[in-house]
Amino acid sequence: MKQANEPLVRVVKKTELTGGKLALFSLGGLFLALIAGGIFILALGKNPFSVYQTIFLGAFRSKMAMQGTIKIAIPLLITSLAITLAFKMKFWNIGGEGQIIMGGIFATYFALFHSDWPHWLLLIVMLLAGMIGGGLWGLIPAFFKSKFGTNETLFTLMLNYIALYMIKYFTEGPWRDPTSSGFPKIATFVPNAQLDKVFGVHAGWIIAVILVFLVFFYLQYTKQGYEIAVVGESQNTARYAGMNVSRIVMRTMFLSGAICGIAGMTQATGAAYTLGESITGGVGFTAIIVAWLARLNPFFSVFFTLFLSALQKGSSVMQSAFGLSTYVSDVLQGIILFVILGVDFFTQYKLVFRGAHTK
Repeated sequence: MKQANEPLVRVVKKTELTGGKLALFSLGGLFLALIAGGIFILALGKNPFSVYQTIFLGAFRSKMAMQGTIKIAIPLLITSLAITLAFKMKFWNIGGEGQIIMGGIFATYFALFHSDWPHWLLLIVMLLAGMIGGGLWGLIPAFFKSKFGTNETLFTLMLNYIALYMIKYFTEGPWRDPTSSGFPKIATFVPNAQLDKVFGVHAGWIIAVILVFLVFFYLQYTKQGYEIAVVGESQNTARYAGMNVSRIVMRTMFLSGAICGIAGMTQATGAAYTLGESITGGVGFTAIIVAWLARLNPFFSVFFTLFLSALQKGSSVMQSAFGLSTYVSDVLQGIILFVILGVDFFTQYKLVFRGAHTK
């Protein structure tokens, strides 16, 4: 009777894998992902080896190609670090897009109306403004979660759309460029309000590298980082230890949003030179995949960010080289990511069929 009521398949958590086995699983997952992508390419009548070679060369074959790959990686890496902070606390921040946008909005105000300030002062103020904008947007769901127990996943997700429509409001309203004819847009930032380039790429990559070390140090070697880990493991344990869980949640989400706001600032001032609806480029959601694959390790996030950025950059070259639809590169990237995530799932869980015994 007990066996009849038992489900056909159950998901059971595995014992934690060692670093070596985990690395082998990751490499195996990448290999299987490339095979799955190769089968899709074969179905299109193309040579997988030629396509993969084109993708790799498209991302790294020249100085300009590498600069393009790094440019894609900057907001993705910064946002993945922001997501890492929240997820470490098991606060499911799906609002990276909105927090990026708010960082961009706050920074844009100074770029439009205080562009005559000294260059470095203006950039510092814009950076701080971006952090405040993103931080406040992240603080809203944290406050309601702490005080009223709201669902942070839905709350942060809905705030993305509110932030997006705020861009629409400013674009078609008070910040509309008076010189734009017909199509509304916000004016291009003057050179004084643009982020300087270092080695051909805007200085956002320096900010991203610094943040990698700062976030790692913050999580591993500070009291606040320890509190985040304890809250993530068990809020009841944290309360028993005398920790103010509500304060920790709100503080951490402000920091998470602030880092997303930095990504918005760097995109507006270093990549787009203006504020538009495409400022996020979807990195708020892709960063969740990066943080998850990296197991919330800032240094691992660098590797997965470069991998996904190279895949995106190289796929755009591939589609033009082989005359393929833009949707083909999206499907290929989706297949590769799906397989990698699938293998990652089996590093932590296993399927147990009815009648089998688990240890």
